[in-house]
Amino acid sequence: MSVLATPSVDNTRSRLVIDLDAIARNYAALQALTPKAETSAVVKANAYGLGAGPVARRLAKQGARTFFVATVEEGAAVREALGDPLPDIWVFAGYRAKDRPLYVKHRLGAILNQPGETAQFRAAPTGPCAIHIDTGMARLGYGAGDISGLLNALQNLDVSMIMSHLACSEDAASTQNLRQLERFTALTNALPETRLSLANTGGVLLGERYQFDVTRPGIGLYGATADLDADTPFEPVVKLEAPILQLREIDAGDTVGYGATYVAHSPRLVATVGAGYADGLPRALSGAGCARIAGLRAPILGRISMDLTTIDVTGLEHEIAQGAVPEFFGPDLYQAAALDGTLPYEILTGLGARAERIYKGAS
Repeated sequence: MSVLATPSVDNTRSRLVIDLDAIARNYAALQALTPKAETSAVVKANAYGLGAGPVARRLAKQGARTFFVATVEEGAAVREALGDPLPDIWVFAGYRAKDRPLYVKHRLGAILNQPGETAQFRAAPTGPCAIHIDTGMARLGYGAGDISGLLNALQNLDVSMIMSHLACSEDAASTQNLRQLERFTALTNALPETRLSLANTGGVLLGERYQFDVTRPGIGLYGATADLDADTPFEPVVKLEAPILQLREIDAGDTVGYGATYVAHSPRLVATVGAGYADGLPRALSGAGCARIAGLRAPILGRISMDLTTIDVTGLEHEIAQGAVPEFFGPDLYQAAALDGTLPYEILTGLGARAERIYKGAS
């Protein structure tokens, strides 16, 4: 085992490279799938970990006029990032009277999920509101038994939208989708006529009858869907670049990483790179996932540790000498999610704050 000269790097910090123009193209692809509906943008959880400010600004430039966030604090941050009072920003989590100053200051839209919230909102409305009804998710929203009381509660309120959320939209064959569609149609027929919203990214892909007036895509904007096998028009938008900190040659029988879980069967050239699970690389990729160097696969060897990962770069000497940097995710996001037994959502929102965010494309 011997250490080799390592190409010099400017810093030892991992970089998360986010392609804002690719996000904009994904938005345009979603628009093309929903010609009769408005395409909004879900930028909750800091735009799925990619940066709500830059993402929202780029999508507004692309034409997005409606945004959804999880909390009132997220809504305030998006409004400040946009610097524009006109786009609508809706808050999923529900209305609390204590948050009224933030709703008013940042012109946020309240989504009312239950009678107590509606009562608080009626006492001092902040502007238009939206009503969330539960059609089978059993998470947030008014239930079918609440509708008669809701009709009275909504008198004299400016209801801009009625919405629900699909539980199984990633599975086009699920009977739950049609069941929820039928419930949504029946319940909204009993409520004041206004804009309707049901479809998330998966709902958009289910077709026109799920799309109604406003669609609420999230993960599709960021290049993925919940269905790991789906054929979609979305392109990757993010990659994690990890600088090579050390190169070494190992011999047959040498081991790599904690637990000595990798044993070399032949001489290999390996690189230790400056990214680990603290940067968002799932430990489940240990010994199973890969990086890419100039588009070529570099398998992960042994266990991913907190700050470091070792990859096999045998045969990639030329690419490394030319300055190519190891990259994770990108076109391999689905594979990473599958190996981790999770969804692309969790991979993206788990990307560590330590990685420097680099944005491609003007926001």
